[in-house]
Amino acid sequence: MGLAAAQTRCTLRATRVAVLTLAAPQDSTVSVKDEVVAQPEPPGQGAPPSPRAPAREERNGRPWHGYHHYRYSNGHSYAALDLGTNNCRLLVAEPAPYGFRVMDAFSRIVRLGEGLGFANRLGDAAIERTIEALRVCKNKMENRNAARARLVATEACRLADNGAAFVARVQDELGMELEVVDRRTEAYLAVTGCAALADPRAHSVVIFDIGGGSTEIAWLDGKAASPLADPTKRIRAWDSLPVGVVTLAERHGGIDVTRNNFEAMVEEVTDLLSPFELVAGAAAYLPEFHLLGTSGTVTTVGGIHLKLPRYDRRRVDGMWMNDSDVTQVIEDLLDTPFDRRALNPCIGRDRADLVLAGCAILEAIRRAFPADRLRIADRGLREGILMNLMREDGVWRRGGRG
Repeated sequence: MGLAAAQTRCTLRATRVAVLTLAAPQDSTVSVKDEVVAQPEPPGQGAPPSPRAPAREERNGRPWHGYHHYRYSNGHSYAALDLGTNNCRLLVAEPAPYGFRVMDAFSRIVRLGEGLGFANRLGDAAIERTIEALRVCKNKMENRNAARARLVATEACRLADNGAAFVARVQDELGMELEVVDRRTEAYLAVTGCAALADPRAHSVVIFDIGGGSTEIAWLDGKAASPLADPTKRIRAWDSLPVGVVTLAERHGGIDVTRNNFEAMVEEVTDLLSPFELVAGAAAYLPEFHLLGTSGTVTTVGGIHLKLPRYDRRRVDGMWMNDSDVTQVIEDLLDTPFDRRALNPCIGRDRADLVLAGCAILEAIRRAFPADRLRIADRGLREGILMNLMREDGVWRRGGRG
């Protein structure tokens, strides 16, 4: 069955209890500005127009420069680390008037959760790879004089029987304190990090983050009050699906993926997604609805669509894709053998066995929430952490009118 035909099928299933919430956590302190890292680049050829949120609010008919007095100038920086099932990522940044400037970054595929679905334990080789990557991150934070840092570990450390022992070893050997966050925290941080890319005209947006071991998804209901508004206060429902690109590929195979294998992966994710769909299904029928995805899967799809000779974050972050273009990329990947996938500069050999599992998760979300357009974010949890840390420290304060 082709993707276009399969997308017309009803997917309302209820096979488990969803983890849903109707309000932001009481201790939420996040605040996303119009510009998190930088304004997104113009969209790729053939993509829908890329609307931008206004740079300022209007108050009493005059522009309001909220938080325009930047007063954090002691030379310190902030660091955010995201240790997931597949990747170890670091950002080091310093505050800027409407967000932050990235000073240093690091990303390495470590596959910490390799084999976790079978043994419930982190493997020795995976632990060693991860320790080495964390050592690089520590050196970068020290070299950049990071005054505050939040080091977050997600699904692999949540699930593994030896997850606590791994965290303790990192503390003993590297002096780095990993925080194993719960699923709600992970979902809210992802929303905080990328919601600035949501179309300000949209009355409803579904944001998702496809990870290595889990997939977070949230429904933002209502239009954004302003570019400075806290996006988590618009979360009407959220869920964390216990499936990601690593776990799905290990169960179904990621090298030789037939269309039957692919549909089996989509069906598994559809079943897990159905409780959230039952609650949030109305989102797709509200004005200017669109999907907003943050993950290696969606950035890869974007890079392939643009036919980039090498991955370029500046061109992918913030780009729009038509629904038909997303379908075409997935169809092409299904027809591409493993060796050719590995040669694609936007995939690479390290991810060639995972990309179709990620596309299956994306496809399940697209079938549950049909949308004419998808916006792609190369930002997420780390950016959300940085915004939280800076906001907590009061690095921006209310200014006057200009």
